[in-house]
Amino acid sequence: MFKDLDPLLHNSQLRLGIVSILVALKQADFSYLCEQTHASEGNLSIQLKKLKDAGCIEIHKGYKGNFPLTTCKITDIGLQRFKMYIDSLNSYIDFKEN
Repeated sequence: MFKDLDPLLHNSQLRLGIVSILVALKQADFSYLCEQTHASEGNLSIQLKKLKDAGCIEIHKGYKGNFPLTTCKITDIGLQRFKMYIDSLNSYIDFKEN
């Protein structure tokens, strides 16, 4: 009847927001994610690490000029989990009594 909701995405509005942004843009830098999600740098870092450890995103650290630049990119696993999450939500939205 109802499909299970992925706890990695469902239990954290911030993680869901990060993945939603990355699904739309494919990649984004740390500052942009911080600005768009209104998260503190510390909280964003923690949630990015959880998503990276789950294989949902890749994190690349480099420099733009003399300034550090952290870029996050959605992975195929992350995209698949997001699509499955949406599909699971739709099982609740499209509920029809038999």
